[in-house]
Amino acid sequence: MNDIYKNKVVLVTGASRGIGKAIAYKFASQGAYVLGTATTEESAQKISNNFEKKKFSGFGFVLNIAKKSSIEQFEKNIKDFDAPNILINNAGITRDNLLMRMKDDEWEDVMHTNLTGMFHITKLCLRAMMKARFGRIINISSVVGLTGNPGQTNYSATKAGMIGFTRSLAKEVGSRGITVNAVAPGFIKT
Repeated sequence: MNDIYKNKVVLVTGASRGIGKAIAYKFASQGAYVLGTATTEESAQKISNNFEKKKFSGFGFVLNIAKKSSIEQFEKNIKDFDAPNILINNAGITRDNLLMRMKDDEWEDVMHTNLTGMFHITKLCLRAMMKARFGRIINISSVVGLTGNPGQTNYSATKAGMIGFTRSLAKEVGSRGITVNAVAPGFIKT
């Protein structure tokens, strides 16, 4: 095992499957203590169990980033851990529909999860990063945020918003030893 991230705490939202799970495992395999989140207790427990089986350092937590009350509870739950040095904003959802047929809740659910949730989690982690004068924030956007996709105006808007958020925040905190970057993967079978 390579310990490149030893003594680093990494928070990965949406770590129970897909890209988030792979990211969490990669950091953990390189010595990081990973706080992985999932929206259900069962999925959070699976994260913890899988880390234990693989002899990784880390823990699974329940977090629905679309709900302020869940974020507040998560903040209380992680008080016993060191503040994250690295934040991976990966959690996201889709509610695909053509705009003409899109219901308000399909638009709002995606906005609250993909964009507003990222804002709240980043804000939660940022103060400790600024105090330490070190931090890494990586936002998992999508190529759809750059190109658009029929039936995904809500998703495309959030992923484009993530890119704008990333650029602006990088300028705000770069002088304080914090880097902020976005990754915009194409379609990945997860």
